[in-house]
Amino acid sequence: MQYGICHLSIVPIRFSASDQSEMVSQLLYGEHFKVLEERGKWSRIRVAFDNLEAWIYNKQYLKIDEAQFNGLEEGEIHLSADLFNYITDARKQLIAVPLGAALNSLELFQHEFEGEITVGKKEKEALVNSALLYLNSPYCWRGRSPLGIDAAGLTQMVYKLNGYRLKRTPAEQATQGLALSFIEESEPGDLAFFDNSEGIIEHVGIMMQDNYIIHVDGQVRIDRIDHSGIFNVDQKRHTHQLRVIKKVV
Repeated sequence: MQYGICHLSIVPIRFSASDQSEMVSQLLYGEHFKVLEERGKWSRIRVAFDNLEAWIYNKQYLKIDEAQFNGLEEGEIHLSADLFNYITDARKQLIAVPLGAALNSLELFQHEFEGEITVGKKEKEALVNSALLYLNSPYCWRGRSPLGIDAAGLTQMVYKLNGYRLKRTPAEQATQGLALSFIEESEPGDLAFFDNSEGIIEHVGIMMQDNYIIHVDGQVRIDRIDHSGIFNVDQKRHTHQLRVIKKVV
């Protein structure tokens, strides 16, 4: 088994070994993984944080050994708490890193970071405050940063910043947590899931106080939510059909 780590700001990982293949997620600086297969210029990896399997371009990661990988697996994840900041590498060059970049590898890389750091599990009420940091970030299919993010990317990163693990897609996240019977039982920080006409869960958002929800629809935005689903205040209509609300924390 081989191992790797992302040493760049934001790196796409794809469905197959091609630049033209669909991006299924992104790796942020410091996120590590197992290398399952190498094929030419590409490697198939399994991300340590959420077990997602995808392909990464070989020039966009560094290999590490098993002991270094295991060291990154131990203890709590230290994350950048700034919307954007810089890391200084061994050559005194700057690397821009986004909110949620993993910092456990700083010593391994001989990199320096002087920004705000968050570590460990936070109280549930902190989830909404973290979500608000992404407000107005543009929608990007399978994105995970303030420069572009999708619905499940938002929920995954918000929970990660507060010390909790979510899987990568809305359907996968819907398998986690405890289902609530009524919207009135929900608390800020709970996850609301929405399905399409075929019953497939394809959207997720974070419950707020007083029947509001923060989610991604063109951009990270706040809308009303009721028993039917999300009511877009600009379009003055329901845009997403509520399936279930789940308590993960």
